[in-house]
Amino acid sequence: MTRTFSPSRLLLGAAPCVAVLVLGLAAPAPSTAQEPAKGLRTTTPVPRDAGWLKRHESFLKRAREGKIDLLFLGDSITQGWDHNETWQRFYGPRHAANFGIGGDRTEHVLWRLAHGEVDVIRPKVVVLMIGTNNTGGESAEAIAEGVAAIVKDLRKRLPEAKVLLLGVFPRAEKSQPVRGKIAAINERIAKLDDGKSVFYLDIGKSFLEPDGTLTREVMPDLLHLSARGYRIWADAMEPTLWTLLDEPQQKPK
Repeated sequence: MTRTFSPSRLLLGAAPCVAVLVLGLAAPAPSTAQEPAKGLRTTTPVPRDAGWLKRHESFLKRAREGKIDLLFLGDSITQGWDHNETWQRFYGPRHAANFGIGGDRTEHVLWRLAHGEVDVIRPKVVVLMIGTNNTGGESAEAIAEGVAAIVKDLRKRLPEAKVLLLGVFPRAEKSQPVRGKIAAINERIAKLDDGKSVFYLDIGKSFLEPDGTLTREVMPDLLHLSARGYRIWADAMEPTLWTLLDEPQQKPK
């Protein structure tokens, strides 16, 4: 009989060395160690709360169902594709799956990868966009290191997949310090593009007005996308996906 861990036992710290079977494979129990030192947080896998674990477990279930050719991995901006008309139009026919969780930082995605989310799937392309939730407490260099750690892990676990690494999207109405930090992150992670397995794409300017303003029609809270924003994302990414998925070019519908 397959054994799984209980989120409530994890949160109570009830059994620090619990044997876990995820997707039929042995996996280590979630760490209950103290918070990593600043500077190491972005690259040290860390779990979150019971609700987060429940969504993670839903991804494990989706992975067991198979038939995932296109995987989206990230935080709330990626999760926002759920029940989205543009998603159904652009990605439904491509056997896509959305593994985004609101509030995730790089360290949380690393934990999810270490606990089975991609172990039994073989997507052709993984679309990764992560890092904005780290900007409040970590340097651009540390955040870029976290993103690099995720890319490295994906390459190890999915050696045949192509990773489409998106630049962190802009936030705030106009130029503010966070915009500068995002630019510094993107400058660093752009160097992960090797032209073979990892491909970097920055579509941030697609969301901005000519003067650099971010409007609430695109991002109502100046961070998360509206329906219009998701359509802008899809249109900006489509030519690259045609190439990576080896599809004929099509006019947007």
